[in-house]
Amino acid sequence: MVRLKQVAILVVAAAAGAAAQPALTTIQDVLYRADGSRFGGTVFIQWNGFQAGDTSNIATASLRLPVVNGVLNVKLAPTTTATPGAQYTVTYSSQGATLFSEAWAVPPSSTTLRVRDVRVSTGSVVGPATVTSSTIQIGDVVGLPNELSLRPTEGVGFAIGRAAIVNQAGMIEGAVGNPGDCVRVDGSSGACGGGGAVGFLYSDSETPGGLINGTNTTFTLLYTPSPIGSFYLYRNGLLMALGVDYSLTTNSILFFAGSAPQVGDILTATYRYADPNNPFSSFTSPQVVCSSNGTSTSSTTLVQLGSCTLPGGLLRTGDRIEVRFQYSHSGTATGFTPAIHWGGTTAFSRAAAASETSVAGQLGFGIKAGGQSYDARSWGSALAFAASAGSASENSSVNLTISFQGEMASATSDTVVLSNFTVTRYPAQSNP
Repeated sequence: MVRLKQVAILVVAAAAGAAAQPALTTIQDVLYRADGSRFGGTVFIQWNGFQAGDTSNIATASLRLPVVNGVLNVKLAPTTTATPGAQYTVTYSSQGATLFSEAWAVPPSSTTLRVRDVRVSTGSVVGPATVTSSTIQIGDVVGLPNELSLRPTEGVGFAIGRAAIVNQAGMIEGAVGNPGDCVRVDGSSGACGGGGAVGFLYSDSETPGGLINGTNTTFTLLYTPSPIGSFYLYRNGLLMALGVDYSLTTNSILFFAGSAPQVGDILTATYRYADPNNPFSSFTSPQVVCSSNGTSTSSTTLVQLGSCTLPGGLLRTGDRIEVRFQYSHSGTATGFTPAIHWGGTTAFSRAAAASETSVAGQLGFGIKAGGQSYDARSWGSALAFAASAGSASENSSVNLTISFQGEMASATSDTVVLSNFTVTRYPAQSNP
């Protein structure tokens, strides 16, 4: 009777052990070499510990299988449903030499699989990601609190779908205003064009008004180009040159003699113009035409030390050109003379003593019909302030050069240097 009880206990224990065994997938295949002969050797399979999909715990281990006449047959626990994701590393050896390795991801399967069904790219892990049961606090990560403190945080006005601004406390908030408003650099908002904003409208491929009959030379645009530099006029696709082929006054085009459009010609114009609903848009910005350093000379005759050329047609009535300059003197043996020519007109010339180290000044040229008016102011480290004025009649429809010159009073090793000059154009601006 005791003997029967012991047998029953062993049967129950064996049944319990069988119930705990993980489900396995069979991989069976015939392996060949590239020359068509069957592979013979050893397959070495390694894996790290994982929990199978049926909650069986698979310990880290390895398995060595002989492959005879190419036949491979092995049963493995599935890894594609493992936690964390796992894989098998399979190494093929023959005649004592390692040939290659590959990775297997084995799915649950009641049917027999082939090697091609489980082979994946080396390094791939197919299966659920590692699950971390405990919560990691910000303070648990070294340096994370400090890094987060350096980043802006949400303010009380933070809103999804709004332009972001940074408030006075350094926090991110949503801009407040209407959908069509413009946001300014200080974070405030309002109607576009207010607060000094500049806006322009565009006219593309506009046909100027006027008869194209071979004799008419006057054509009219819908708007006044602003700035004038944005205006381009084409005749049969060829770009016309302002000041050479035509002149432009407000929105009126006047072709010069010999340039009148002929019957069949096509005129098109492209330009920007001020938004009539935004008075600020008509304001034009100054333009720096030239700004540079010059050279030096010890010559006793005037030598050009720098220059700035204003393209023909750039200037129009009402424009203003401002010239700023600095000369320096090296040595104390003799005096020097800086001079500035506006085309063929000497707009500034002033002798400085041998003890003078620098001369600076400013010239202004007002463009008027048929000529220019100018004024000059200059001073030095010891040279007294002086001012003068005059007029010129240079042709601004062609290139006009501003020449910065200098000379020494007598033969010397001293030099006069054009340290710097800037030429700025202030476009004509009507603002009734």
